[in-house]
Amino acid sequence: MIKNLLFLLVIGLISVSATSQTELPSQQFWNTLKAHCGKAYQGVLKQPKEDKAFGGKQLTMHVRSCSENEIRIPFFVGDDKSRTWILTINDGIISLKHDHRHEDGSEDEINFYGGTASNAGKANIQFFPADVHTQQMIPGAATNVWWITVDETSFTYNLRRLGTDRLFTVVMDLTNPIETPDAPWGWEE
Repeated sequence: MIKNLLFLLVIGLISVSATSQTELPSQQFWNTLKAHCGKAYQGVLKQPKEDKAFGGKQLTMHVRSCSENEIRIPFFVGDDKSRTWILTINDGIISLKHDHRHEDGSEDEINFYGGTASNAGKANIQFFPADVHTQQMIPGAATNVWWITVDETSFTYNLRRLGTDRLFTVVMDLTNPIETPDAPWGWEE
């Protein structure tokens, strides 16, 4: 009788333990972002408002390509289709890389820079401190920290260069999908 009770108690504890385990925050973030696959959105530049390269231009993101471990998001600035954010997830840790292309599709000299989260982050925000590759390619970017937020209404892409006044923030409106744009430079349809 006591053996049966102990057995049931152990099984009950195992069941409670198994059901109390939840998805990692990074996986929740990933799934929220992946739910937008195939959709495109417009946004605005929040910081710096006086930016010459981005200010006053139409900003468009297209969650164009999604697989189990990679999400590619082209980011267009007016007619400039040179940028794609590449997010990858491995063992619950997300990385961000920037793919820059010329109009003919060739790689820019400064390409595939970014960083990897140091932990699973939160379900609505992930931080990406600059990695060694980025530091070697762009020494001034050694203190860069990128972060992305995503929720039901918005996606933000942010950059802060620690130790400087450099701050860059784009906010995309996820409540109003737009027509999907053409492929970014260097992509084949």
